[in-house]
Amino acid sequence: MSKEMRKVRTGTVVRTRTDKTTVVEMVWKQRHRLYRKQMRRVARFHVHDPLGQCQLGDLVRIQETRPISKTKRWRLLEILERHLVAEVSPLELEADAAEILSPEPETEDVLVKDVADESEDEESEEKIDEDEPAAEAEPVDEEPEAEEEPEKDEGPEAEDEPEEDEDQPGEDDEPEVEDEPDEQEQETTEEDEEE
Repeated sequence: MSKEMRKVRTGTVVRTRTDKTTVVEMVWKQRHRLYRKQMRRVARFHVHDPLGQCQLGDLVRIQETRPISKTKRWRLLEILERHLVAEVSPLELEADAAEILSPEPETEDVLVKDVADESEDEESEEKIDEDEPAAEAEPVDEEPEAEEEPEKDEGPEAEDEPEEDEDQPGEDDEPEVEDEPDEQEQETTEEDEEE
């Protein structure tokens, strides 16, 4: 390939992790054929950087060249602008957030000033109350309270309700031994015998 035919591009450095290789991203806008909307297009090039002089965020000029490796087909011509991108680890972000969110400790001087301000506010309110005439008190009707419903006598409805766990002995209770069947059980057995 002749040197006149080689393509020259300008892009931004996005990755410099590997040795002698830099990833450069070139962004351009293209109009959609059917919908006529501007679309953001991105091309990423693996660029040969023999001295490792590129940093994240740099604006560089690259040129197409012979294949240097499996993916590298571009070489670095020059660095146009240096941009410093702050490399911040997630741990540093969490520490900064904790400092911002934590309340500042109050000193004794601040507390004394707050107490003095409150007392001045109370004094000024008392003076205002003395200057203004008192409004006439209007009688307030008390709202009637709801009457409580009388408790229902335990009758046949009480039998339908589930009983508390009397079968399970508590820590202090001793288990009861049932020698005689309950009255209800006796009635049911008598009715069965009659039939």
